[in-house]
Amino acid sequence: MAVGLKDSTIKVERPAKTLRELALDKVREAIDSGHFKPGDRLVERDLCAQLGVSRTIVREVLRHLESEGLVANLPNKGPIVARLDADEARQIYEIRGALEGMAARLCAERHDSTIVEALEGALYDIRQCYREKDMPGVLASTSAFYQVLFSKVDRHVAWGIVNLLTVRINHLRSMTIKTDNRNVEGPAQMERIIEAIRRGDGEGAYRAAMDHVTSAAAIAEAVISAQSPAA
Repeated sequence: MAVGLKDSTIKVERPAKTLRELALDKVREAIDSGHFKPGDRLVERDLCAQLGVSRTIVREVLRHLESEGLVANLPNKGPIVARLDADEARQIYEIRGALEGMAARLCAERHDSTIVEALEGALYDIRQCYREKDMPGVLASTSAFYQVLFSKVDRHVAWGIVNLLTVRINHLRSMTIKTDNRNVEGPAQMERIIEAIRRGDGEGAYRAAMDHVTSAAAIAEAVISAQSPAA
């Protein structure tokens, strides 16, 4: 009997991620976690041994991270972990503030209880990850919080702009979330955004979102200043 075309029992499934993508995730996470610090040299031979992958993959990973701004290739020195630029960070927070403030205001004006429920779920995950000291989980749950903020008001273009900056945003966020008391202050500020949305207070939601971004920007500026060679 002929096997039907719709029979997919022997279909070869593509792995969720390629070896290159897995290696990229590992090096990016090592940078975000501080395992590789700003200014550290990234030696291909050492990375091959640490990751257990070929030099070709390591070179592709380093080129990709350079395009994201996490790695710099210096003459006569080779690839290093890029030092964060205070002015670039300031501009990223300006963009975040403008877009997140807009999204928060629109969410409040929707008067939609499902928005509040989804945001509360993401905030619960953030707090749980903080309790478990799961910093990658905090980053992922925080991104989920903001995805709700934009998607629930159909601001997909704005979310696309934020996504283009995701690597740089998470790099900054990976520093700020580990500072003293941020595990309390950050979620509390996000709770104020949710409360304003729950009340239908557009202006209050906008201000709460801006306050959260302003606070994070100030922390990032202090951390970058402390990491600068002149410090």
